[in-house]
Amino acid sequence: MLSHSFHKSPRCITAQTLIPWCNHFVSGEGKKVASFFKIQRHSKQRKLRLRHPSNGVKAGLFSSRQKSVSVKAVVTVIETVGAALTHLGLSRGLDEMADLLGRTILVELVAADLDPKSGLEKPTVQSYARKIGSDDSSTFYEASFEIGGDFGEMGAVLVENEHHREMFVKSIALDGFPSGPIHINCNSWVQPKFDNPTKRLFFSNKSYLPFQTPSGVKVLREKELEILRGDGQGERETSDRIYDYDVYNDLGDPDNDQDSARPVIGGPDHPYPRRCRTGRPRTKKDPLSESRSSDVYVPRDEAFSEIKQATFNAKTVYSVVHALVPSLKTTLADPDLGFPFFSAIDTLFNEGIVLPDVPTTGFLGNIVPRLVRAIADTGNSVLRFETPEFVDRDRLAWFRDAEFARQTLSGINPCAIQLVTEWPLKSKLDPEVYGPPESAITTELVEQDIRGFCSIEEALKQKKLFVLDYHDLLLPFVKRVRELKGRTLYGSRTLFFLMPSGTLRPIAIELTRPKMDGKPQWKHAFNPSWEPTGIWLWRLAKTHVLAHDSGYHQLISHWLRTHCCTEPYIIATHRQLSAMHPIYRLLHPHLRYTMEINALARQALVNAKGIIEASFSPGKYSMELSSAAYDQLWQFDLQALPADLINRGLAVEDPTAPHGLKLTIEDYPYANDGLLIWDAIKQWVTDYVPHFYPEPDLIQSDTELQAWWTEIRTVGHGDKKDEPWWPELKTPDDLIGILTTIIWIASGHHAAVNFGQFDYGAYFPNRPTVARAPMPIEEPSPADKKKFMERPEAFLLDCFPSQAEATTVMTILDVLSNHSPDEEYIGGQVEACWADDKIIKAAFERFHGKLMEIEGMIDARNADEKLKNRSGAGVVPYELLKPYSGPGVTGKGVPNSISI
Repeated sequence: MLSHSFHKSPRCITAQTLIPWCNHFVSGEGKKVASFFKIQRHSKQRKLRLRHPSNGVKAGLFSSRQKSVSVKAVVTVIETVGAALTHLGLSRGLDEMADLLGRTILVELVAADLDPKSGLEKPTVQSYARKIGSDDSSTFYEASFEIGGDFGEMGAVLVENEHHREMFVKSIALDGFPSGPIHINCNSWVQPKFDNPTKRLFFSNKSYLPFQTPSGVKVLREKELEILRGDGQGERETSDRIYDYDVYNDLGDPDNDQDSARPVIGGPDHPYPRRCRTGRPRTKKDPLSESRSSDVYVPRDEAFSEIKQATFNAKTVYSVVHALVPSLKTTLADPDLGFPFFSAIDTLFNEGIVLPDVPTTGFLGNIVPRLVRAIADTGNSVLRFETPEFVDRDRLAWFRDAEFARQTLSGINPCAIQLVTEWPLKSKLDPEVYGPPESAITTELVEQDIRGFCSIEEALKQKKLFVLDYHDLLLPFVKRVRELKGRTLYGSRTLFFLMPSGTLRPIAIELTRPKMDGKPQWKHAFNPSWEPTGIWLWRLAKTHVLAHDSGYHQLISHWLRTHCCTEPYIIATHRQLSAMHPIYRLLHPHLRYTMEINALARQALVNAKGIIEASFSPGKYSMELSSAAYDQLWQFDLQALPADLINRGLAVEDPTAPHGLKLTIEDYPYANDGLLIWDAIKQWVTDYVPHFYPEPDLIQSDTELQAWWTEIRTVGHGDKKDEPWWPELKTPDDLIGILTTIIWIASGHHAAVNFGQFDYGAYFPNRPTVARAPMPIEEPSPADKKKFMERPEAFLLDCFPSQAEATTVMTILDVLSNHSPDEEYIGGQVEACWADDKIIKAAFERFHGKLMEIEGMIDARNADEKLKNRSGAGVVPYELLKPYSGPGVTGKGVPNSISI
């Protein structure tokens, strides 16, 4: 039995002397050393001196003949909003008394190695930390130790919180060991011992593969992982740190009403990635569904929002959903009312909407000042949107086919277009169920548009035909969606021709309704026209396609491929990779904050009657559509950017070309800039992995790593566990490919599909999220036909989202497109655990330098007038993959992780 375990031990050696807080840190040789901190006490600042930390290879090594030395530790605790609010009443008095008595935090040092004589763990050394000062954001506590000469290298620190409230421990700095100072990065919540008697464990910044683990902390390493896995039982408490899996069975609310019931997403009927288990009770009416809650559990260290502005966005989304949206519904009494004129849309940016004079609107002015402004003379607030750069540069761009096509390559959903490789186009769905599979887009229809350039055979051979194909994915949902109020749906295909200029030209749109309600299949191909009726039919067909593209973007390119598919990687990383594992430390910056924003999405965005269902075409079937896409389209190996481009026919392998790929469309901004980011990530990972795996066979013998990859495949993405395309994990190259893919999805891919949402979607005629009226030639009523012929503009406005739908989505897109003030960008700041390793630190500095170089390369591309998909009169430059950004809605910047 491990003597020091995670609990108090009778074998601990208590420090004999608590050195007063006013003393300087002293090294093992009795010399005063250089400063790390400036600590404020009673409004006066003084300096605590610490040398720069050592490389961590030998942290505090003694010989058997050395005498004991004095070691001091400074524990940095972040002051939090939550702590300030709870630090009242009895607990405040008790905690302040503990601070005065110097019994705030119990710090316990654990030796790295076993006793060579007994083969048992060495006794730990413990001391209480005394509060010594504070600054604007942190409080500092100091502990003093007398370390015996036989203690050896330090392997870990145990911390016990003597307060009656949780505290966020940022770091522990130790000084006095002969080899120099040690800095331990903690960044974790520590619960009061009165609530959780288990001591918190923090390892040194040195990374170890499992077989390299120092003997004195090997059992602690295994025990910590057991704690993080939990036992899969019971309901999770807010303070828990347990990572476990569950299906998406908490989206519906059948106990509220039957219309709020939703099927379980995840499993054989609706395959899906797994989410974090919360263990909430099942609903009364559906034993398969988990009950709803206003507070969705995430492991405590994932809920960083109280201390990091990086998750300020998550709280903002919550406030918008629960305060602003209800205010909008009050103001816009008729939820089905559309916009009477296009000028009415412009007033959202020029004048805004006056909100009701209720307490929440004043609160919203503080939370989202960019959107909600107070009106001094009335006491009300107004919701007024910033004019997107896209509209500011060219307010009529949305109307043109050229811009419609350009955005398929450089908009917010640039990863759906694909090369046409087979002709004629044909559905793979069962014709007995859905009708004839042949496309309405015929050779004759296409050639009358491209006749001046080539025949259709030549276009296929020269790789000039491209398609947005949502036909087979959407067609099975058409009947059910059309039964919803204010909704219609088609299966759709949009065909583009690559012009000699390098731009795309839309040449045909096909809309299909399957066999349903005793009616035969209906389908029609529309093409650009030079006569009035044809022009308006083409515009309406584009509106339907854009609504399809908006839904595909939000539910698949964005939510599924980034947020949803990444959550199993996060859970498996915490369950199977120790915090001292080098791969854990590589991945951790790219997995931070995601679980909290995902929990919020299940609470208010993708849930029954949430924002997505209320505002996007698939309505209550949105998550089922996302599941169908996961089932039919998602493969891990195709999440790598080069593999994705090759799979869609947008690139072919070419060793002589940049990045080893020749693009089918040379001026493809998403691909060109994305490959710069991809290559930079891959080079960084390629530098990192061999440093820790110098021998290839270490990959297969790494038990934690193999368990991690197995769990991702068989549990986190368990509905696809038997697929043959999962990469093997046998060599360093295998690991490099897997890690590069995960990091790319969490950083570059997410940035490309997220941070342009307001610029391109806020002026919703450019990207309507819903189409409310069927095409006027599909069995129209006499009244609809008359309206279309006499006032086609009014017919188009009625097809657009309602005022309530549009303003709700515009508000959400503004928040989702926002960078927080202290966003953590890719390659921006070295992790503390890498700073001690000269080789890894140098590799990271090269990574950072490459990303700074990419900034300039993207600027140069945007200034190149030959690249017409990213430059030109009124064109918004493509900056979504520029690595760095200031705060706010900027349309650029690649954060480390999916934090919004």
